[in-house]
Order: sequence, then C-alpha cells, then structure tokens
Amino acid sequence: MQNYNAPDSQGFFGRHGGLYVPETLIPALEGLKQAYTQAKQDPEFWAAFEHDLKHYVGRPSPVCHAGRLSEHLGGAQIWLKREDLNHTGAHKVNNTIGQALLAKRMGKKRMIAETGAGQHGVASATVAARFGMTCDVYMGADDIQRQMPNVFRMKLLGANVVGVESGSRTLKDAMNEAMREWVARVDDTFYIIGTAAGPAPYPEMVRDFQCVIGNEAKKQMQEAVGRQPDVAVACVGGGSNAIGLFHPYITEENVRLVGVEAGGRGMDTPEHAAPITSGAPIGVLHGFRSYLMQDEDGQILGTHSVSAGLDYPGIGPEHSYLHDIGRVEYTVASDEAALNAFDLLCRFEGIIPALESSHALAWAVENAPKMAKDQVILVNLSGRGDKDINTVAALKGIEL
Repeated sequence: MQNYNAPDSQGFFGRHGGLYVPETLIPALEGLKQAYTQAKQDPEFWAAFEHDLKHYVGRPSPVCHAGRLSEHLGGAQIWLKREDLNHTGAHKVNNTIGQALLAKRMGKKRMIAETGAGQHGVASATVAARFGMTCDVYMGADDIQRQMPNVFRMKLLGANVVGVESGSRTLKDAMNEAMREWVARVDDTFYIIGTAAGPAPYPEMVRDFQCVIGNEAKKQMQEAVGRQPDVAVACVGGGSNAIGLFHPYITEENVRLVGVEAGGRGMDTPEHAAPITSGAPIGVLHGFRSYLMQDEDGQILGTHSVSAGLDYPGIGPEHSYLHDIGRVEYTVASDEAALNAFDLLCRFEGIIPALESSHALAWAVENAPKMAKDQVILVNLSGRGDKDINTVAALKGIEL
C-alpha cells in the first residue's frame, strides 16, 4: 500500500469511477478538473480553505474517549472523532467550504446541490450565504418529510429547497434532478456534489477536502493514546466521511479499516442499502461506474435505511476499489443495531449521534466486547442527531 495512487488520469480507481455523462456536461467537467488541478497547486487556495475550517467551521474537531460506553461494553476502548461539533453539525461542511472556494475562483454565482439527510443541503446553503451566491437544493419528497428541521434550516439560510417527487423520492432521485438542472444551466451554475461519488473529478476532489478528518485524527490519536487505533470505522453511503477518515490511513497497514453500510431491515430482504456487502454488480449511475444495486436488466433497485443519508443504491468508486484490493472491510449494521447504538451513546456519553454515524457506532458496540481492553477503536462520528429526533420519536411511538 506504500505506493497507493488513485485515481488515474481518467478518473478511475481501478475499474471504478470515470466520466459517464451527457456530452453537454463534458466541457463543464473538464473545466472543473482544470480549475481544481490549478487550485491544488496554489498555496493561497489551501490557505483560504484552512482559514475557513479554523475560523468558520471550528476545526480541528476533537477526538473524545467514550469511557463510560467502553466500560459498559467491557472490551476495547472506543474513541470518537467529533465531526458532529463542526459548524452545521456534520462533516459535510468541510467539502462545501472547499467547493465554494473553487466556485468563487471560477467566477460562479449560483450553486446547486442534492441532499438526503439534509446535512449537505444545510452545508451548501451555509457556504452560499457566506460567499454571496444563490443556492437551490434538490431533495427527495420522502426525505423532506423525515428531515423537516434541516429543510427549515436551509430556508432560513436563504436556499430554495426543490422537492423531488419522481422515483423513490429519496437521495438517488434528488441527484438525478440536480444533474438535469446542471445540464440545463451549465454556464452559470456550480454543482456541489456532497459525497465522494459522481463523475470525475468529484470523487477525488471531495476526498481531498474531507481528508482533514483523517489527517487530524492521526495527530490526535498519537497525542491521546501514544499510537494509532487498532481499528478505524465509519459509516458508508456514498462514502465521503469514510474516505475522509480512511484515506490518510491507507498506508498505515497496522490500522484495520472498516466501512459500515446500511443493512436496513435485513440482508435477507431487499430493504437495505448495501451494494458491496450484498455482492451487487458493477453499473453506472450519476456519471460514475461502481458497485450498484440493480436487477438483471440493469434497473436500479429500491433501497431502504432508517438514515436518509445512507439510503442510496451505489457507493463511491474509491470505496469499491478499496474493497477490490482488500484494504477496507465492508460490512453492515441493521436499522435495529443503529438505533440501539444511538440509544447507548445518548445514555452513556450524553451525545446524540446522527443515525448515519450510529451505523459505525453499531460496529463498535458489537465488536468492542470481543477485543482486549488495551485495544482502540476510532469511530468517525460524522454528524449530530438533532435532525433525526423526529424519525427516532416516530419509531418509538412518541409524539413530539
């Protein structure tokens, strides 16, 4: 792994990734790639990025020992990378700051974005307000209903929330509509993709902006415990929070990396969102090639997760590549396991996690008791759960 170098010049991570879009978008993506290539080599760009992460987002986010939860489980020590403490409440803002700076550099005045759980929509609306741009956020109609607090936050921030009624009315369909809109207004519009997926150069670009998570964690864990964790674990939908943690650790071969997909109502049912764990074939969606939940005719299958942000039939191409080469283990946590982990973190640590993050935490809850007490699990707590309280209350039969 010492020579890990991906993607290639065509945007492929092994056999995954690439550029599968209408011809009308090719010039826009080539322009974006050129602009990002130049920005990557510009110290002033990264200085502006780091300035906003520190003074606006509030980074570095700390690592925190979940001591009471670790004691309750009776095994490995669980540490949390506290992305929930960022401005806007999740890791998503790391990426939107970077892309907004790039949009400004390119002279764009309008942003569009897609969102599932609403956190990327909130983060996009936030940076649009900060940089003086208009913002339209596409969101599935079902997700609007289960994430009303975030919908209202986007509107307060000045964004226009566009409900998507087509298809399954979730994240996949929101991304479809956002890409259609980009085709229609490619000259004046910058599309902020929120996850490490989409056509090249988005997977690489989003990864690079999110690597602040893993880069910080490596320094912080060395200071906190004198070494790196035995296991680093993160939830995976499209996979931006996970790749942000994993990528800086890829060459740290003593650190086991675990990505947790959404097991939904069970892997013995069709109601999950776990393309890698379910053995899904490779397909093309939203401009890139990767493992994709589809039927024999190539039609996209419906998905389910209690967490809106993981309710997606595909997975970022770098994750598919890391699975292929065996560097990251991919597994699942069911809705039930995620909700149990959600409850445990609330009760033992006074932290309300996002339901997405609760899937990673569920892996730690299950596996910490099987490990020695001097071993360390680092969980990427990718977001806070304020947005999910209505969903959790409804599942518990509680009226708010």
